[in-house]
Amino acid sequence: MNLRNFLSKLEKEGKLIRIKKEVSVRNEIADVIYSLNEQPVIFDNVKDYDFPIFAGITSDRDIIAEGLGTTKDKLLFKLVDALRNPTKPHILNNAPCQEVVIKNPDISKLPLLYHLDGDGGRYATATVATFKDPETGRNVSYHRLMEIGKNKFTARLIQKRQTRTTYDKIKGDLEMAVCIGNSVPVMIAASLGPPPGVDEFGIANTLYKTDLVKCITKNLEVPAESEFVIEGRLTRNLDREGPFVDLTETRDFERQEPVFEVDCITHRKDAIYQALLPGKLEHKILMGMPKEPTIYDEVSKVANCKNVYVTMGGGSWLHGIVQINKKHPDDGKKAIEAAFNGHKSMKHVTIVDEDVDIFNPNAVEWAMATRFQGDKDMIVKPDQSGSSLDPSGKHESGKKTLTTKIGFDATIPSDVDKSKYEVVKYREVDPNDYLR
Repeated sequence: MNLRNFLSKLEKEGKLIRIKKEVSVRNEIADVIYSLNEQPVIFDNVKDYDFPIFAGITSDRDIIAEGLGTTKDKLLFKLVDALRNPTKPHILNNAPCQEVVIKNPDISKLPLLYHLDGDGGRYATATVATFKDPETGRNVSYHRLMEIGKNKFTARLIQKRQTRTTYDKIKGDLEMAVCIGNSVPVMIAASLGPPPGVDEFGIANTLYKTDLVKCITKNLEVPAESEFVIEGRLTRNLDREGPFVDLTETRDFERQEPVFEVDCITHRKDAIYQALLPGKLEHKILMGMPKEPTIYDEVSKVANCKNVYVTMGGGSWLHGIVQINKKHPDDGKKAIEAAFNGHKSMKHVTIVDEDVDIFNPNAVEWAMATRFQGDKDMIVKPDQSGSSLDPSGKHESGKKTLTTKIGFDATIPSDVDKSKYEVVKYREVDPNDYLR
């Protein structure tokens, strides 16, 4: 479903709040979004700015499923299908996102938020960024942007991710377009992180028809119905980026990052700016949930994978639970290795049987307590490439973070009486039959 129709649908269903009171971009809007538990919301009256702000359309798996025309229990498999079967988007000559074209841009006119005291500056966070690698083609991902001047941001580029890899290998500036205000299919596709050469906009087009349009000043294509498009270049200049809160809800430290110089801004005539709270529900779900299909695909190569959950307790990034139908004694350990291949930033993964509810932390802990032995069911992998989001990792300037990864095989052993490992269930009766 496209963004405008989805917002209208949520409002008609009573799932979206509209706030008409004047609100400020300096912490106030972020505080209101947080206090609403990130329920979908539109702020109609933003102090000192011409554009309304919306947030919350990816804060809940049920809402995301609705935006993709499915249900929560079928969500993983819809994403798996789109990941495996991207379709080429249609290119338009004219598009809503280019109704207004600004060739001498001033980003101070955009309602970027101050989120928390101590942040390095105003940030754009719901930022779907696209560029082209000379060898593998178009890539789409997220990069937070910190305002540092009239037409300049610093862009956070993570080591060994595709944008940083392309940026490091080319000479000169790297053209990039950043889209703000996008449909759920575009937002989810940009989070998936498929192998190089797989077009994320093609994945979005499989999820829901997503037409593109060529940028005004760059050899790039962007979703035609984006609210804002910021066209620019990742330059060779570096400047301060951060501090800023990240997935783990801890403050990421200040770095020197590439300057993103803005050459043009286009937007719809009645554009709505999109906000996304760092470290909270939308951020976590957008980061973690799209890794579930990539884990599922890798585990499915070695075992009968039934479901995957990247947990909120692990910052929706560092911890995963994988459910398998165990058919061979070594399926659990094979699944551990495959899961780490499916999400290379994951730190800990637990493999469980089909009878364990992976969305219930008590059930997963029960499986660990009753089916796991540390001396034979644990795989420890020291000095692995890990996530910069983990404060306990080994961080060295200019190098990829190192961590120790651990896999827990909490499945029932193969050479036992399985009935001794299964939950005994009482028969449920109607208490009213006994209370009359």
